[in-house]
Amino acid sequence: MDLSDLKPDMMLRGTVRNVIDFGAFVDIGVHQDGLVHISELSDRFVKHPSEVVSVGDVVTVRVLAVDVKKKRISLSMKSKKE
Repeated sequence: MDLSDLKPDMMLRGTVRNVIDFGAFVDIGVHQDGLVHISELSDRFVKHPSEVVSVGDVVTVRVLAVDVKKKRISLSMKSKKE
């Protein structure tokens, strides 16, 4: 799969590669890891991403946005509101 194949609302499985103060980077099988911002980690308030995920966790994420030029992938782990 390539960065240009990703579309908003796609559900993917990935592995947490890095946990930082403002979120977590998840390997979803493209050449660029996606970022799950701290505000998108859970439906509840999260003080630090390590409360929700740790390196090596396999998680299900939803694609929020893809910026092919900047090679950025925005992801969410929140449950989708209908």
